[in-house]
Amino acid sequence: RRRLAALLGQPLADPAAIAARLDGVEALVEAEALRQGLRQALAAMPDMERALARLSANRGGPRDLAMMRDGLMAARAIAERLAGHGELPVLIMADAATIGAAPFALADTLAKALAAELPHLARDGGFIAAGFSADLDEQRALRDDTRQVIAALQARYAEMTGLRTLRIKHNNILGYFIEVNAQQADAMQGAELPVKFQHRQSMAGAMRYSTPELMELEQKIAGASERALAIELSFFQDFARAILEARDAVSNCAAALASLDCIAALAELAARENYVRPSVDTSAAFDIKGGRHPVVEAALARAGETRFTPNDCALGGAHERIWLLTGPNMAGKSTFLRQNALIAILAQMGSFVPAQSAHIGVIDRLFSRVGAADDLARGRSTFMVEMVETAAILNQATPRSFVILDEIGRGTATFDGLSIAWAALEYLHEENRCR
Repeated sequence: RRRLAALLGQPLADPAAIAARLDGVEALVEAEALRQGLRQALAAMPDMERALARLSANRGGPRDLAMMRDGLMAARAIAERLAGHGELPVLIMADAATIGAAPFALADTLAKALAAELPHLARDGGFIAAGFSADLDEQRALRDDTRQVIAALQARYAEMTGLRTLRIKHNNILGYFIEVNAQQADAMQGAELPVKFQHRQSMAGAMRYSTPELMELEQKIAGASERALAIELSFFQDFARAILEARDAVSNCAAALASLDCIAALAELAARENYVRPSVDTSAAFDIKGGRHPVVEAALARAGETRFTPNDCALGGAHERIWLLTGPNMAGKSTFLRQNALIAILAQMGSFVPAQSAHIGVIDRLFSRVGAADDLARGRSTFMVEMVETAAILNQATPRSFVILDEIGRGTATFDGLSIAWAALEYLHEENRCR
């Protein structure tokens, strides 16, 4: 969406560059299977640019790592699909080469490392998959399976001493300790035992002991949660650092994917809505046959109403620089003006256009004075806003410019308004000589 907005906001003025984009769109219009395959792969593509921006600003989280993983894996599939298709236009081949240079090994590492369910914040933990790090798995086992670990140690000590009543217990004073009946104290001090049981407390009917192993296990259990989180955060920093080290390759890959996405989308639009490839050159022509307003046409189709009626526009000849439209309200005058301006923008952004044919001499600037609005906060009435916009056109339009004017001189006396419109029309014809 950002790339498409940029293309619409910055149409090209170089016929060769426009033709290169149109070549890409035309190739995907003709190669339907490739276009549909690319669009399906691109539909699953996350916003890598945004994830990269968050990681660069040290505001990223595990889900941003997942976006990088999914994006790079989808990019690899797209690069392989393009590589196996054969000869394609220069623009698509350049995008394919850029995508193919992405750090796919990083995606493989992230695929192994990240868990299926990811928290929003790294400090919440739980985003590294089980089996990726033996040390992390051990800390998690101590944190999550404390009861099982203690039970296993208790069973081993009971078998070692032959005391089936031996228990490992816990309280807030002693922590973990081994407890046996007072009558069984002698069995805990046998020289032949492989473990040295250290006496800690004598009770009326019980004796309590500890071992170096149990004390070490207690320390591990106490800090297991913190250590597990510290290990995960360390992995997160390592992955974020690796991504930022490959920032240029990732950013270029994301830009190439966005470019490819726009080309495929424009090709899909052209194929579905019966758009045609425009001819854009250095002439002064503006010859549209069977032109249609893309937005109004789509709105009519959604509403199930009558089809949009196509119409022609021929400007740019030696004696046809200006068309003057008259007619009643709601006759379609404003629609016709906007329609031709939109066709020009679409053509020079590198898109097919809604028409039977279109020949456009490249336009350097497009000027529009359409609609009625005031700017009272700055002391401008609707008439003053209209005059300021008209003055900008008269001062800046060149013979290569394209101008649409939807009424001039409203809000004044009849002959004043007619005089303003007449003078503006003469100046556009004699001085600006724009279309």
